[in-house]
Amino acid sequence: MLSLEEVEALTVNLCVQFGFCLSPEAQERLAKEPPADADEFTNQVFLVEGLDPSTADRKLYRRVKAVVEDAFKASERRGQSEDDPRRRSDRERK
Repeated sequence: MLSLEEVEALTVNLCVQFGFCLSPEAQERLAKEPPADADEFTNQVFLVEGLDPSTADRKLYRRVKAVVEDAFKASERRGQSEDDPRRRSDRERK
């Protein structure tokens, strides 16, 4: 799941790349209760923008979803590296 900072960075990215500039209220809602996966997050972004994900332009939908998936994968990698015992012992030594 995405952190608050990751949701904020992702929503800025979606605004810059696709013009999907969510209202502060929508951003806050996504940050407080982020969808658990990329599919649901993408669907929520489209719905907030007033678009039906099932009838939206497929090319646009796939492009937005790819950016969201990248954010989820990066978050997962960051979480795994923070849980890596080797990294933990490096931090403990400092």
